[in-house]
Amino acid sequence: MAFEYVKALHIIFIVTWFAGLFYIVRLFIYQVESLSRPTAERAILKPQLDLMAYRLWYIITWPSAVLTLIFGIWVLSYRWGYLELPFMQAKVLFVLLLYGYHIKSHFIFKQLQRGKTSWTSTRLRVWNEASTLLLFAIVFLIVLKNLTSMVWGLVGLLALGILLMLGIKGYKKIRERN
Repeated sequence: MAFEYVKALHIIFIVTWFAGLFYIVRLFIYQVESLSRPTAERAILKPQLDLMAYRLWYIITWPSAVLTLIFGIWVLSYRWGYLELPFMQAKVLFVLLLYGYHIKSHFIFKQLQRGKTSWTSTRLRVWNEASTLLLFAIVFLIVLKNLTSMVWGLVGLLALGILLMLGIKGYKKIRERN
């Protein structure tokens, strides 16, 4: 019975972590775009966006990432043998990539909090889709539990990535026209 509760908490914190990751990069985009606004507008937008990003990052996203890890290891402790299975090794690799994404996002967050960035809003839109691709990979691996399906999943993931990039380019063209 305890296993189900631990697993449920793990899933809840995965959901809140991803919600934070998806939204924080949207805030990054707005922060970057606010830097090019007229001074009066920037003086209003920048502090509000910084506060929103700060609260989201430290109150929701970071705690959720930590709790996801804690409950994930706890869930795994009930089934250590899973680590020997290829699908779980692939899943762990994708989860490590997700933590790398999170840490890189932390550096972007710190830079933006100081009012500086080397990222464009378009580049951040592409960055935002990386977490989507990782979400798909992780969920399909844990649900399907085999590498053959993973290969087909990766082909689908690649196709999804291409569609997302085309969507970003199309959206950029629409924005530039307006």
